[in-house]
Amino acid sequence: MRRFAWLAPLALTASLAVGTSGTSGTPGTSGPRNLTLASFLSKGNMASVSSLRGPDVPVVPDVPIVPTSALRQRPHRIISVIPAVTEMLFAIGAGDQVVGVSSYDTYPAAVASRERVGALLDPNVERIFALKPDLVVVYGTQQELIARLDRAGIPRFEYQHAGLADITMTIRKLGERVGRSPEADRIASEIERDIADIRTRVSGRPRPKTALLFGREAGTLRSMYASAGVGFMHDMLEAAGGMDAFADLKRQSLQLSAETVLARAPEVIIEVYASAGWTPEKIERERGVWKALPSLPAVRTGRIYILADDLMSIPGPRVAEAIRRLARVLHPAAFAPQALRRAKTQ
Repeated sequence: MRRFAWLAPLALTASLAVGTSGTSGTPGTSGPRNLTLASFLSKGNMASVSSLRGPDVPVVPDVPIVPTSALRQRPHRIISVIPAVTEMLFAIGAGDQVVGVSSYDTYPAAVASRERVGALLDPNVERIFALKPDLVVVYGTQQELIARLDRAGIPRFEYQHAGLADITMTIRKLGERVGRSPEADRIASEIERDIADIRTRVSGRPRPKTALLFGREAGTLRSMYASAGVGFMHDMLEAAGGMDAFADLKRQSLQLSAETVLARAPEVIIEVYASAGWTPEKIERERGVWKALPSLPAVRTGRIYILADDLMSIPGPRVAEAIRRLARVLHPAAFAPQALRRAKTQ
């Protein structure tokens, strides 16, 4: 799950989604890829906006993307070390302006032809400078990189991620900065319409108490990490018609014990991971690990799900698709053919 390390400072970004090895993360992985979103978040490395303030979340400005350079011309050589923003750039038609991406970018396919410049925790500054960028998209916690860009006079665009609504706000701000406002507004509006449609489909249905996990030790119920009461993963779960089992804890992630899960008694457990290394056999094997807690409501009813797809933890332009995946798990009847026909006639 090192693929998610770029999300680290988000709380989620416990990426979401690079450095040292560990034992938590995607079940069945080992080595460097186990420095996950989960392990980083558990150390309190979180960024937020005022709407997400809580006892464990430091306050940062209300705007998730802040243009800091006085140079306002349309950039032609953009570098992004954040997979979510890379996806945004390509989605709004700025892919031809992108010359460098992070070590963990895999989507869209066109990123394969771009120069790799390190990632959130290990940016290759020399390679970044060699590409002669006229805009570098950085995360707000990358203070050393920011300082070096400023000393070199290279324009930067700071990114801070928070909740679900900030994704489309970020897309629009990014569009303004790179000269793609009409395209960005169109993409953002489509995402908002898609999410509104999902909310409509699941409205009025019982909201099952759900634990949304994004990390644990393979084959065990140790080193578990879950979404808590703020952040985009929490917001996705609620938009999909679930009730977050940890909604009262106003932070973006938390580490769980088996005892904590038993105390919360979720009716549904959903685990989300990057797709690499997952097979149907492995999914069934890892689902079976939960049989160690037979009294858990989700275990008794068999409502244990593992969704192995990168888009589930990237707060980018595919977020509505991720919410739809969650909603289909939580409320399959809302997406049955007859339900879809009724929705079209309303």
